[in-house]
Amino acid sequence: MTTKSDKNSFLTGELISKDFPFDGNNYLLIEYPDFIIDEKNKKIRAKGLGERFASINSFFMNYLKGYHIPSSFVKNHSKSVLKHISFEKLNFYIKILNVVDKRAAKIFTKKEYESLNVPIFEYHFDNGKDSLVSESHLIAFDFCCYEDLKLISRISSKVNAVLKSFFERRNETLAEVKCYFGKHEDKLYVIEDFTPRSIKTIPIEKNNKTLDPYKITTPNQLRKYTEHLLKLTST
Repeated sequence: MTTKSDKNSFLTGELISKDFPFDGNNYLLIEYPDFIIDEKNKKIRAKGLGERFASINSFFMNYLKGYHIPSSFVKNHSKSVLKHISFEKLNFYIKILNVVDKRAAKIFTKKEYESLNVPIFEYHFDNGKDSLVSESHLIAFDFCCYEDLKLISRISSKVNAVLKSFFERRNETLAEVKCYFGKHEDKLYVIEDFTPRSIKTIPIEKNNKTLDPYKITTPNQLRKYTEHLLKLTST
């Protein structure tokens, strides 16, 4: 099988095969490497994390399916490889904030990590620092139609509500989650990204030993936070 990378498609996943025939259908195999790329475009690597990223993703993809949220995930192909319905990835993602982030704190003179009564939904194009765009940008430049954006907004809102409840039952606040979408035969699916790069949770009762998911800069911190997310999926 020929390996093919798609650097614009996934934060942590590597596209192994685009049209993998199986049971008369086409599937994508996505392999998770042992690293993430942080906000400063720095690669943080730790041995064995690919398997853990795949495990966390498969858990949440299946969990969301249980709430009738469309997910491209089919099944685990191997320890670090997941099989998905073949899709065309949209060029933008949704960042959902349930707490005040650093940017909003500065603009609106609020306290960072303060809880929000209503979540903030941001559209981001690409993964750079200046990636924030509006719905009008996406429609004007033909990246998405208005009807699909409305559906994406509804799905994202449901993803956030379901995951917020999941983490609250485990005494965690879902501070942030990113939703990536793909399309197959005119149907939209959630395709990514439930890894430490996307999911930011904070214990409801924080202490001095609490790891800040926004300040992961070392392999040890990444490994620790990944294990924390894994533990939450098994309780």
